[in-house]
Formats: sequence, C-alpha cells, structure tokens
Amino acid sequence: MAVKPIRLFGDPVLRTPAAPVETFDKELRRLVKDLTDTMMDAPGAGLAAPQIGVSLRVFTYWVDDEPGHLINPNLNLSDDLMTGDEGCLSLPDLAFDTPRSRSVIATGMNMHGEPVVIEGSDLLSRAVQHETDHLDGILFIDRLDPELRKEAMRQIREAEWFGEAPPTVHVSPHSISSRWL
Repeated sequence: MAVKPIRLFGDPVLRTPAAPVETFDKELRRLVKDLTDTMMDAPGAGLAAPQIGVSLRVFTYWVDDEPGHLINPNLNLSDDLMTGDEGCLSLPDLAFDTPRSRSVIATGMNMHGEPVVIEGSDLLSRAVQHETDHLDGILFIDRLDPELRKEAMRQIREAEWFGEAPPTVHVSPHSISSRWL
C-alpha cells in the first residue's frame, strides 16, 4: 500500500492548475495506485493528484462502491443544479452546502491512454466536479456564496491543522524516462 500525505489548505500546489498528462507509463499507473490507496485510507469519495503534491491532471474516485480514475478530464455539465453537503480531504472536518451541476458527462483517458466516458449524477457528479476543480486550482470553498465562504475561512483559521507546514518533498536529481521503466 502506498499511502501518501494529503496536502492541506494553504499549500500552493492546491491553487496551481495541474499540467495535462502526456505520457502514459508505469509512473502514471503508480500514481493512480497511490491516489487510490491514499483515498481509500483517508477515506474519501475522491482524490486529485495535486492533493498529494503531484501537479498532473489525474484523479481517482470511489462512489457507490465503484472505484475509478480519470486523466485529462473534460466536463459537460447539466444546467440542473443541486446543493448538498461537500467536504474535502485537504480541508479536514469541514463541510458546507455547495452548489454543483446535478449530472455530468466527463471524458478523458484511463491510465493506459484509452478513452473513457463517465456519466453520472448526484454524488458521482459532485465527486467528478470537485476533483476536476482541484486540477484547475479551485477548492470547493471557492464555490460558496460570500457569507458561507467567510464562515468557512473562519472555521479553517480555527482548525487544529491550519498552518501546519506542508510535507517535505524530495525530488530526484535524475531524469525519469519511460523507456527505462
């Protein structure tokens, strides 16, 4: 099991748009496994690569006992909206009513570079939108109305975890090439 530390609110990687995946190799498959293991351990309904410090357009989800992942997502959202309780592993123990589109058709790729289409509503739609937001540097609290966002920020400042230093990331000085993996 490869459970990684989850980055918390305040870490710049959470506000940085992620780069598209261009290489579908062993490293990408390892990233999808690490995301899945970390999400299941947390536990959560989804986890995006930036939440473990990897700025790539990859996320995993676990909804209705159905695991999945999507790479380089593009979303087609319904005009029908819903509001419901939403939280985030990068903002532990906080949840707020957040507006989202009720249904989504998401296209992208799987870890092998094959095209994927995910169609869903309610919780699956919320999870796909939430995780795609992470890939764009957006947090769910950004979707709240101004008064609720103000309350969210107050609760964040009072949270035990707020202000903790992000985990140290060690970067290899060696280039990685998929032909050697």
